[in-house]
Amino acid sequence: MSRDFGREKRLLTPSQFKAVFDSPSGKLPGRNVLLLVRENGLPHPRIGLVIGKKSVKLSVERNRIKRQLRETFRLHQVDLTGWDIVVIARKGLADLDNAELAKQFAKLWRRLSRTPSQNDTKTEQAKSAHA
Repeated sequence: MSRDFGREKRLLTPSQFKAVFDSPSGKLPGRNVLLLVRENGLPHPRIGLVIGKKSVKLSVERNRIKRQLRETFRLHQVDLTGWDIVVIARKGLADLDNAELAKQFAKLWRRLSRTPSQNDTKTEQAKSAHA
């Protein structure tokens, strides 16, 4: 899998976001952030960012956070295959500097990569049934 960040790696339409919001497979809370995840059945992950004015006031800060998030996602996407991820910012996220943001999201990506998807569980059950 390439480490690019094209349109296919992003949640673009309201219906794609709605699918994750309505029935997330899991929630990963972090400091000043919440990740909602849902399996997508695709060979690559997709990410959507929800960073509102209410939680991060200045547009400069919102854009910095989005840049940092996209970069950490791009670097860790190999481990996140098969997930749709919506990142929801909370108050205080703008107070973190770039290094702290990168560290926090690297930790969240690791936690998500260790979360078994239903496809993995079915594969393991099939293997144990044949044994």
